[in-house]
Amino acid sequence: MMTADKTLRMSKKSLYRANFDGELAPISAQIAGSDPEQLAEAARYQVANGAQIVDINMGCPAKKVCNKLAGSALLQDEDLVARILDAVVAAVDVPVTLKTRLGFLNGHENILRVAKRAEESGIAALALHGRTREDMYLNTARYELIKQVKELIDIPLIANGDIDSPEKAKYVLDYTGADAIMIGRAAQGRPWIFREIAHYLKTGKHLAAPDIAEVKAVLLGHLSELYQFYGEYSGCRIARKHIAWYTKGLRSSNEFRQNMYKVENTADQAKVVEAYFNQLLDLGQRMSDVEVEQVNLLDIK
Repeated sequence: MMTADKTLRMSKKSLYRANFDGELAPISAQIAGSDPEQLAEAARYQVANGAQIVDINMGCPAKKVCNKLAGSALLQDEDLVARILDAVVAAVDVPVTLKTRLGFLNGHENILRVAKRAEESGIAALALHGRTREDMYLNTARYELIKQVKELIDIPLIANGDIDSPEKAKYVLDYTGADAIMIGRAAQGRPWIFREIAHYLKTGKHLAAPDIAEVKAVLLGHLSELYQFYGEYSGCRIARKHIAWYTKGLRSSNEFRQNMYKVENTADQAKVVEAYFNQLLDLGQRMSDVEVEQVNLLDIK
């Protein structure tokens, strides 16, 4: 996600996010903001930089985003939503998509009007999280409203929220009639969830859980790419939450994470991770022994 504010676009974090080198096509770049002209210009910038799809963020519930009337806070002003949609769609020749929520407050869900207006503006697809901004990530996703949106619009609808297993993926697709699903938090530290869901939807059967050797290889590969992308200082710190997600539920993982948080350089961090997984292999740990659970983001440093 990149802010539409020009004064922030050249920050180190924004430049990282605008780097599409090595990304698989189609490249979708998300923009966030509240000014229609700035968002239109940001869309042109992203396309010039290689984006093949532009996604407008009207779903982020984070306080720092909503305080600037961006993300899901935009749902409080439907006229502004309409002007943003029209401006961004008119600004670029690539498909423009929208990511949003049911509304800003519970009891004031306006997604049916917003979705219809998005379709009328030329939005190519809508990704819908089944909660309001007030919900944040509490309560449960409301698939009934996602179903109502699907019945209202003709553009592709992507259902999002609480999809954390192959069975849940099938249920959401069947119940809502959505054209696709979007996986968020459930993929943190569990990238194989995508193949698990794809296999289940195709065959009705479960794939075997990855073995510890594969998890070790995937995590170390992830860390290598992360270090290369973010550099020594940021890479080491950003990696901590990813390592925590990958190791959640594994044997002695709490003790391991507390020690891992103290490591201050990438080389030692990778060594600590490798040593931990080697120990698990020696002890015969299997991923099938791990009970999958939602990770509380507040617990991850």
